[in-house]
Amino acid sequence: MKIIRSITEMQAVSKTHKSQGETVALVPTMGYLHKGHASLMRHAKENADVVIVSLFVNPTQFAQGEDFDSYPQDFERDKAVTEEIGVNYLFMPIASEMYPDGYNSSVVVSGISKKFEGSTRPTHFNGVAAVVAKLFNACLPDIAVFGQKDYQQTLVIKRFTRDLNFPVEIVVAPTKREKDGLAMSSRNVYLSEQECEDATILFKSLTKASEAIKAGERSRMVINNIMLDSLNSIDKINPDYACAADADTFDEPEEFARGQRIVLMIAVYLGKTRLIDNTVITLP
Repeated sequence: MKIIRSITEMQAVSKTHKSQGETVALVPTMGYLHKGHASLMRHAKENADVVIVSLFVNPTQFAQGEDFDSYPQDFERDKAVTEEIGVNYLFMPIASEMYPDGYNSSVVVSGISKKFEGSTRPTHFNGVAAVVAKLFNACLPDIAVFGQKDYQQTLVIKRFTRDLNFPVEIVVAPTKREKDGLAMSSRNVYLSEQECEDATILFKSLTKASEAIKAGERSRMVINNIMLDSLNSIDKINPDYACAADADTFDEPEEFARGQRIVLMIAVYLGKTRLIDNTVITLP
């Protein structure tokens, strides 16, 4: 595996592989890799000849007071994970390479970026869209693999990829979970043993709402309240939102229709840690 830090070099390497008829896949990450990231890399290997993993903690997607300065990092751990999977290139630009002096551009995706995560973190998706667009231009992938855990992020990325005509196929891989259902996340390192146990209520709440939908529940408010009531059973959980919406448009009708794909999304604070989770289900 080769480590590349220069955008120019990364572009040249990718162009060389593509000129030889090879397909290139990109797995964007902020590092502190875990089994969830590893599953994305394996998915990329199955679908492309060459796999690039980017490792960049993007400052523009963190608001003031969030955990940018304390975001977990462990290069040796990340290097070991990528080498074990058989990744071809680790792209590790520094901040000044991605955002040089005078940088003053943005990528804004209206509509779907304003709800849910966007209402709590209003600048977050602008930062995500900008860095992913820059990674696409740096790595020139044919395929980019993202995890379903960041569901709203995947919709935002799909939208600007389509709107701005990036020739990249967006692949969304299933959320990787611990045995107790907790969605794998780099931020889980912040949690104490008790908090890890408490955090399983997110998946339990999603499961309860899913079971109600399978039994025929169609009322959006009833579904939302099922999740909220479940979350509120744990005193230390502070819900930010628990919402059901159309899985493709984020519309929030009073009642969902037969056959409609619904995404159930949860965000909570547990101590100082913010956790998110989701599941997608189709109404019978």
